[in-house]
Amino acid sequence: MRRLLDRILSDDPLIRAMSYQSVLSAFGEGAFLTGSAVYFTQIVGLSAAQVGLGLTIAGVATFLLSVPLGRLADRVGTRRTWILGSLLEALLFAAWFLIGDFAAYVAVTVALELAETWMRAGRNAYRLEVFPREARVRSLAYMRASRNVGYTLGALAGGLALAADSDTLVQAVPLVTAVVLLLNTFWVSRLPEVGHHAGDDGETPLQQVVEHAGERGGALRNRGFLLATFFDGVLGTHGVLLNTVIPLWLVEETDAPRVLLAWLFGTNTVMAVLLQVAAARGVADVATSLKAERRGAACFVLSCVIVLVTHDTTGWLTIALVWLGHVTVTGSELFQSAGQWGIQAELSDPRRRGEYQGVAQLGYTLGTVWAPAAYTFLAIHWGTPGWILIAVIILLAAVAVGPSARAAERYLTAQSGAATPIALAETG
Repeated sequence: MRRLLDRILSDDPLIRAMSYQSVLSAFGEGAFLTGSAVYFTQIVGLSAAQVGLGLTIAGVATFLLSVPLGRLADRVGTRRTWILGSLLEALLFAAWFLIGDFAAYVAVTVALELAETWMRAGRNAYRLEVFPREARVRSLAYMRASRNVGYTLGALAGGLALAADSDTLVQAVPLVTAVVLLLNTFWVSRLPEVGHHAGDDGETPLQQVVEHAGERGGALRNRGFLLATFFDGVLGTHGVLLNTVIPLWLVEETDAPRVLLAWLFGTNTVMAVLLQVAAARGVADVATSLKAERRGAACFVLSCVIVLVTHDTTGWLTIALVWLGHVTVTGSELFQSAGQWGIQAELSDPRRRGEYQGVAQLGYTLGTVWAPAAYTFLAIHWGTPGWILIAVIILLAAVAVGPSARAAERYLTAQSGAATPIALAETG
């Protein structure tokens, strides 16, 4: 048990405190998300189409406003944004208790998505600012592992509410979530103010000169950064494979029993909790971040190759191969996440971290929004050629993310007025 806790909790007091916060917030969100479909359809009385339309409208609003909200986070302050955004999130979850029609549902959905986007911009920028450079990726790995624990516990709590088959309990879930998120807000408010690490935290020369850059270099003008986050988003479509394509493939194209889905998602959760920190080990700069991205791409491609053959296998061989395909795509998730954190930490202007987080969300969204429809069509309707095409898309993204990151570095160096761009180290 001690070794298990060591994999989840760091011995660093600040990382541990922020890991506990991650568990708390993810528990509240996971509890509601588990029963949200039942709440909106059976309690509020919406149709499934209305629920989906509301989410689409909120997604469009978030896409359009992610960069302005990032800039607002810089103006307000990253820690203060995290606190205020968390408070708004808690209040808006409580507002679910009051809605009774589609218009109110859309209003709260849009407001909640925007509040969460603003909160995440402040939270993510704060996480980059509060830790010295060599601890950033490792700390984020611990927090991601902790969030998986929180989501799992929240899902169990939401599942118990559904299992009781009581409308009263289902109606209470948004209020319980709001209370948990209010506790989360208090926890965030107890975190320390951001210290100054330049000069004593091992910042790269690039980041040191960017600290003194002029105000001309807006994040959206850093086309290399936008492209790098776009290709990172493409590499991040492992979630589509994990949550949508492989489950549909299992049900429609293989003879594997449907109960295997529970084991697949259980395996993913256990791996994310126990192995995320290990997968992020050694990721400390752009070069090692790109190496992690390539490892994730290799796992992604391997998963495509493994799963595509299960169309023609039977029995226990199918079960074993589908499970192995899920394990490899989880490996893609672990490595790609570590690479993503390193790229965003190293290629963000320290004066504009909130704005850069907004641009990162914009690029990542562009890289992922098309994938559910495309991957499902390719895999289910094209079969083997479709799986191969998905793998080719990932290979192209893995190749393109490196030059994009180099372009982002050159932009930051040019904005600093430095005479010689600082190039990425080649990693073979």
